[in-house]
Amino acid sequence: MAGKKKNGKNRRDAHGVYERREARGKSSYGGNRSNERSDGSRRGGRDGGRENNSRSVYDYGGAGSRPSSRRAPRTEGFRGGNSERRGVRNFEQEESAENLLVGRNPVIEALRAGHDVERIYMAEGAGGSISIIRALAKEQGVSISMVDRFKLDHMAPGQKHQGVIAEIPAYHYSKMQDIFARAAAMDEEPFIVILDEITDPHNVGAIIRSAECMGAHGIIIPNRRACGLTSTVAKSAAGAIEQIPVVRVTNIGRTIEELQSRGIWIAACDMDGEAYYSAAGLNGAVAIVIGNEGRGIGKLVREKCDFVVSIPMKGKINSLNASNAAAIVLAEIRRRRECR
Repeated sequence: MAGKKKNGKNRRDAHGVYERREARGKSSYGGNRSNERSDGSRRGGRDGGRENNSRSVYDYGGAGSRPSSRRAPRTEGFRGGNSERRGVRNFEQEESAENLLVGRNPVIEALRAGHDVERIYMAEGAGGSISIIRALAKEQGVSISMVDRFKLDHMAPGQKHQGVIAEIPAYHYSKMQDIFARAAAMDEEPFIVILDEITDPHNVGAIIRSAECMGAHGIIIPNRRACGLTSTVAKSAAGAIEQIPVVRVTNIGRTIEELQSRGIWIAACDMDGEAYYSAAGLNGAVAIVIGNEGRGIGKLVREKCDFVVSIPMKGKINSLNASNAAAIVLAEIRRRRECR
């Protein structure tokens, strides 16, 4: 890294990470942060260098300061086993009938009307109007899973599925303001969990359950290419889905920017993070990003995060299920809040 700076100097701390010490302005979530430039752009933006008021990820102390936005090179995130590779879904669960659209016409009409569709299950080798469904699904970013007809028969017993079944949301979603209202009601700084294109319903449900247990104020998930609030998610969440707001957004990147404008720090959870989660500054208003089971956090989303944390591992497998990784980091955030 560079040597001397105008308003401070570099030194290497005990963890081997450079940090700069200088006076910091005070800010709080819900208001403008004092370290933003007068032109409204964020410190360390994509178009130029960082200002001299950054500090190490290790000594971030809360809403009154921002951590360094140094990022490690992108690698895969916390990975699960082979059943969690991108594009592979565990079909052990069976969605309830009220959570399914069965047959070609109902699915086509739902897509044309712009209704929320989580995923489409399509029989291998199906033809005819299937091409229309494929085109509409591609246009709206709806994932298609190719399965054999036995699977569809098992999902909708006694019904004529015509080689197509669509999964639709089982629950209504909250609004972003509900998350902040929950934080205000608990008299706490916002504590949010962001899921970046996690597709396994068991993982999503388990993370929602852990988030609610650890006192998070809300969950944010993307609108497309991710598992939504299905009946399997609700079952895995063990009732937590009714207790914590789950917000669905069109663009995770823009949502992160909106949260940052409110004074919330965004921490990506990745195998190759710049600091261990236990040493990083996870105090104050914070949002944790958990990535896809196979490829981890997307490049564009990762670039918008303020810092990246990792979990130390000793075993030979050297990877964690996404929900397990989330539970570990969320528990650390709760421990810090209880100790303040």
